[in-house]
Amino acid sequence: MTGIEDVHLSEVAVHKIGNPTRGESLQLSPNALTLNDPIVRGLLIKYFLSPFNDQECYHFTHLSDVNLNEIYQYVGGIFKDRDSLLAKSHLIAQFLYGKSTHVKVKEGELYVARFENVPFNGQEVSAVGIFKSETKETFLKVFPHGKSWEVIHEEGIDIRKLDKGCLIFNTDADQGYKVCLVDTGAKQDTQYWVRDFLQVQPYADSYHHTNHYLDLCKDFIKNEYPEKFEVAKSDQIDLMGRSMNYFKSNDTFTEAEFAEEVLFHPEVRESFMEYKKHYEDSRQYEFGDGFDIHGAAVQRQQKVFKSVLKLDKNFHVYIHGRRDLIEKGYDEMTGKKYYKLFYDEEA
Repeated sequence: MTGIEDVHLSEVAVHKIGNPTRGESLQLSPNALTLNDPIVRGLLIKYFLSPFNDQECYHFTHLSDVNLNEIYQYVGGIFKDRDSLLAKSHLIAQFLYGKSTHVKVKEGELYVARFENVPFNGQEVSAVGIFKSETKETFLKVFPHGKSWEVIHEEGIDIRKLDKGCLIFNTDADQGYKVCLVDTGAKQDTQYWVRDFLQVQPYADSYHHTNHYLDLCKDFIKNEYPEKFEVAKSDQIDLMGRSMNYFKSNDTFTEAEFAEEVLFHPEVRESFMEYKKHYEDSRQYEFGDGFDIHGAAVQRQQKVFKSVLKLDKNFHVYIHGRRDLIEKGYDEMTGKKYYKLFYDEEA
């Protein structure tokens, strides 16, 4: 998130959250933090807010009624009563402690904070943040000792990396608020932060449709495509490039058009559609037949759509198109595989 220079951090409460299955305790603070040092206040704002992508929004949900979502209720109470943050933070900490039972959930500090003047959708709104720090870093501290210097080590929090976070904007309350997420340990701890604790789902908007569909393409090409069709790595890169180029060169996505222009072969299309159905079912997410393509989501995904063919440790070949100009073979004399590249000019 950018443009946070004028954000005001009004109040922060910190609690210690352990894993009950390992006998670790829940330690609730009786008071909020004292924020007299403007440098510390500024560092906390940067630590809390910088990692968020405010274009990727979620909302609180519940199987029957969003009003039964615990975090939705607690945060709503903070928005309604500014003096209730500490009391509500105790309830949030207790609820998180009860959800921290997976063996890979780490002990850490839970922060519940209230912000003012947070930039969002061209406006400045109030927001409540819920953050958890789990990873400790070792730092060296140099200090004078008489006429010499001493060095000791200390453990602390690296403010360049937020482990888990949830930023709730005070808008669209009837739809479950607008919520942004950070969860760096989602794969390790089975997404307890998002699924069990927060219970949020993405808004069905162009950003999420674009982002998820490119995720779908990437997963299919890396996993299903080579397994079912025994294709070379260069073929995977070629399909990856065609998929990305479609999203970069179009303003709207149409599934029939995408299948025709990108997937080419009927059997690949059929396999892709089966994989898509499994993707939607497992995530409870539906794309529909078409949607507007969101440029920011494309730009974000472009960073992970790799077009590099790595050959042992000697060569990296960047492939940007024209798969027909690449030929793969096997040389019996040397007992090694090879790629032959056809081109017109050498830069």
